[in-house]
Amino acid sequence: MTDPARTVLAGLDDIRSDLEDLYRDLHRHPELGLREHRTAKTAADALRESGYDVTEGVGGTGVIGVLANGDGPVVMVRADMDALPVRERTGLPYASTATVPDDDGGERPVMHACGHDVHVTCLIGGARLMARHRDAWRGTFVALFQPSEENGDGAAAMIGDGLTEKSPRPDVVLAQHVLPYPAGYVGTRPGSFLSAADSLRVTVHGRGAHGSAPQASVDPVVIAAMIVVRLQTIVSRELAATTPAVVTVGSVHAGSSPNVIPDRAVIELNVRTYDDVTRARVLDAIERIVKAECEASRTPEAPEIERLSSFPPTVNDEEPTRRVADAFAAYFGDDAHTVERQTASEDMSEIPRAFGVPFTYWMIGGTDPERYAEAAKKGTVAQDIPVNHSATFAPVVQPTLDTGVSAVTVAALAWLGDRAA
Repeated sequence: MTDPARTVLAGLDDIRSDLEDLYRDLHRHPELGLREHRTAKTAADALRESGYDVTEGVGGTGVIGVLANGDGPVVMVRADMDALPVRERTGLPYASTATVPDDDGGERPVMHACGHDVHVTCLIGGARLMARHRDAWRGTFVALFQPSEENGDGAAAMIGDGLTEKSPRPDVVLAQHVLPYPAGYVGTRPGSFLSAADSLRVTVHGRGAHGSAPQASVDPVVIAAMIVVRLQTIVSRELAATTPAVVTVGSVHAGSSPNVIPDRAVIELNVRTYDDVTRARVLDAIERIVKAECEASRTPEAPEIERLSSFPPTVNDEEPTRRVADAFAAYFGDDAHTVERQTASEDMSEIPRAFGVPFTYWMIGGTDPERYAEAAKKGTVAQDIPVNHSATFAPVVQPTLDTGVSAVTVAALAWLGDRAA
């Protein structure tokens, strides 16, 4: 029997140039979460042109495309669409100059600094190829374009807007992400892959006073400083050395004058963990430390601890991950790898959880292979290779796009292709 993946991907040569133009266009026109109107329309139009039944506006700007092709499994492939408030510094001829109004009346720059333009392009490419070669597979292919992954609320928005009623129930959900590995690589990992992420805002209430009379104050700056220091002991003293976790204080704000003790301080921090037990332990420790430091300093009000955003851990199901890994090994050969756990986070797993089905999530590389090899030889990968969310992050067009389209197609056909007539 002819290999379905090679049959379908034989058509990639015919659409490669169009996909490269599409990618550059998407990169030049990034949109923030829940504002991805142009991107969503681009995806919806491409799906309709290929014969998909399309539902738009799910969860705001989400798009579902369904291509039914006889009896067989239902495979959903998800791509995220949103960009980041970052000023691009890649120097590319198709670099973004886009801005959006901010809350202060100014303008915020916007950039595809995380590669979601790659994800959209590759899913559109895979969807087009699946539609052109229906003789090679049986079942239903669902292309899902999700908004607002960066804010951690896009999957929930689609689910809250009836995703599970508006889409066929999949047998498996698949997704991929471009990372700063060599372009051409694909990588899978069973089990724990991406961390959970929780962002918190802590407000410490003090009592303001003149800088010359600290005895009249309850100084929130000092309390905040003590909290920041104590937070560093959670990972180093409350968790086993073999338990990975990260606690990062990214923002501390207090006061506006050197000779005025303010009446409050605001701390914003981020927590990364890989399992629910560790996650609960770290979050409980943060609350305990904050309350204890405030009590020790006799603050006039209890501190406020707000959850700004939460991402679940991404834990790949074993069977679908093995199936995809085997398919990648057969198609990509030595470019198929098992990758280490990542400290990045995703909300994608909320979608298969809503359907009650398994999922797997993999990575593709996006860095120029020669540049990566040179940095690896010098031991300077961390310093020389731009990472996601950097203002200089820009996956090379090829072989990144070919790899991403191929990965989407090969993975989907690991279910759909074995039912082909």
